[in-house]
Parts: sequence; C-alpha cells; structure tokens
Amino acid sequence: MTGRRKAVSDHKRELILDAARKVFEADGLEGASLRAIAGAAGYTPAALYFHFESKEAIYAEVLRDSLADLEQAVNRSVARTKTPVDRLRAAAMAFFRYYSDNPRDLDLGFYLFRGGMKPHGLGKERDDMLNAALESALRPIAEAALALGARREEARASMADIFAHAAGLLLLAHTGRIRMFGASALNLMERFVEGAILTLTAKQRG
Repeated sequence: MTGRRKAVSDHKRELILDAARKVFEADGLEGASLRAIAGAAGYTPAALYFHFESKEAIYAEVLRDSLADLEQAVNRSVARTKTPVDRLRAAAMAFFRYYSDNPRDLDLGFYLFRGGMKPHGLGKERDDMLNAALESALRPIAEAALALGARREEARASMADIFAHAAGLLLLAHTGRIRMFGASALNLMERFVEGAILTLTAKQRG
C-alpha cells in the first residue's frame, strides 16, 4: 500500500472509530449494530468489513484508544513526581480523575457488565489485549509500591485494591448514588490512597 493510500485508509478508519464511539455511547455494545455505525460514519456496512471484522472488533479498538489515553494521563502525572510516595499518589489519583472527567470512557470500560452480572467479553484475544492495556495504565501504582519496599504480590494487590476502590467510587459518583452518603467521591478516593500509602510505608519501617 502506497503512502497516500495508507493515509486515506487510516483516515477512513478514524472516521469509523469516531462514529462507532458515538453509537456505542448511545446504544452500548449490545444495542449497537454495524449498520448504525456505518450510517454514522457515512459508509455502507460492507465498507466497514474492509477495516473491521465485527462490531466487537470495532469496540475493542475504541476501548484500546481510550485506555491509551488513560495511560498517557497517568504517565504525565507520574512524570512530575520525585518520590515513590508521590508517584503512587499521583498515579492513583490520575487514574481516578481521568474517569471522573471522562464518564463515557468509564462506561466503555464497563462493557463486561452489560446484560447483568454474567461473564461477557469480546473474545479471549481481545479481552487479553484490553486487560494488558489496563494493567499497563495501572502499572505505575505497582511500581511505586515496589519502590516503597512491597513484595511483588503485595504491590499487585495494592494496584488491584486501588483500581477496585476507584471503580466503585466512580460508579457511585456517575450514577448519583454517592449523594445518599453525603460524601465526595474525590475526597473518599484521596483518603483511601493516603491509607494505602500509610500501610505500605509502615511495613517498610517495620
């Protein structure tokens, strides 16, 4: 493929992904269709198959782009720090703030919960790829924990704890349920992160 043809193909691919994101935001993975995505992009459904084999493939690409933006946001925040404590705090809060500021990206990431609490996915290969992208965005948390003296399994547990706590608070915030507690999701997240830091540093001193 020549450089010009590749540029045209890449441009069409981006148009499809931009249109697909809007359709997925409105209808979710289950409600979306290739026909709707094609119409929003200004193409025929057949034209989509030149770039993507299925709507699941398109969804995976949209979510991968979102996770890449998340990772960049976390890395930018971490780059401004000097100590492991600051790195852990910055990474955890950057993760939280990214999804707090971009609720539609959070919704994209919760595709596994559509249709209830059942095991869903986009196929093993795509799920593995997306899980790896999410882990890469969260890795600075584990790396900071390691620098604070945590064992590898403890560092991964800290990463999982912070992810789970952030996801729960974000879900409460974006559904408005946080109001029943008269609390701020941001403040609760900050308190949790400071507690995690205290636990890690206490173990190091011990």
